[in-house]
Amino acid sequence: LSQKELDSIFGVDKYTVENKCFRVLGYDIEVKDTLLAEAIQSLSENKRKVVLLSYFMDMSDADIARMMNLVRSTVYEHLERMKEMMEEYQNEQEK
Repeated sequence: LSQKELDSIFGVDKYTVENKCFRVLGYDIEVKDTLLAEAIQSLSENKRKVVLLSYFMDMSDADIARMMNLVRSTVYEHLERMKEMMEEYQNEQEK
């Protein structure tokens, strides 16, 4: 078979069983990257909720604070710490 013919019969199936689903404040949030899902799972419950709502639901720190009955500065601190951790990880990967 030619490459064109092979390409026409080739397909990739994506199964949701490989994805991790988190339930946060009534939202089902699906994380498709296994390593990222494991990292999120390792966070404390409140930090996990803040990260998922911020990065996956695109909510502001004020909205998250209101929904979780937290002080806005607490949400901000969780997000800043997560950014620092991500930057540290990225710097390690670049070395």
